[in-house]
Amino acid sequence: MDKNIENQGFLDFAYQMYKSMKTNEINLVYEGEVTQEITKTFTSLTERSLEKSQESNTVQRKVFNVMVECLQNISKHADSLDDNESERRGIVMVSHGETSYNIITGNVIKNEKVPELEASLAHVNSLDKKGLSDLYKKQMREGKISEKGGAGLGFIDIAKKTGSKLNYEFKKLNEDVSFFILTSTVKRN
Repeated sequence: MDKNIENQGFLDFAYQMYKSMKTNEINLVYEGEVTQEITKTFTSLTERSLEKSQESNTVQRKVFNVMVECLQNISKHADSLDDNESERRGIVMVSHGETSYNIITGNVIKNEKVPELEASLAHVNSLDKKGLSDLYKKQMREGKISEKGGAGLGFIDIAKKTGSKLNYEFKKLNEDVSFFILTSTVKRN
């Protein structure tokens, strides 16, 4: 009898999740390790979904490029809840409404990294189109390649491509780590 109750509980959860995804117009969701293979698969699914929706090529390209940038951010910079874990895990969701697509990503980050990341995001959000272009060029010229292979261009590139401010939040999980949530919005017009 306990097994039937467990199964029913899971089925109820699955149905509630389905309803929530439909209500929030979430097309794709992934939680787990983010690798190069996962990035290829997820972007391929998104491409197919966008082609079916008959979005303009410009919107398709923007959504695709922003998603790749967000997935690379997780694969390069995500930390783990446990120091013994080496995989880079995160969550990725793509939703759409009448006026825009949202690419929502989340991953664990060490609390010691939060102030610098938050300052970087605030700086990117403070710039207009010309300011973003200037900062991008400056990073290309002067940016140092980090030990994880980045030159600090990802958030600048996302802001340039979307033309929207980056929405972000840090949810403190414990004394060591927080959960970093980034929402990038691509307008459909």
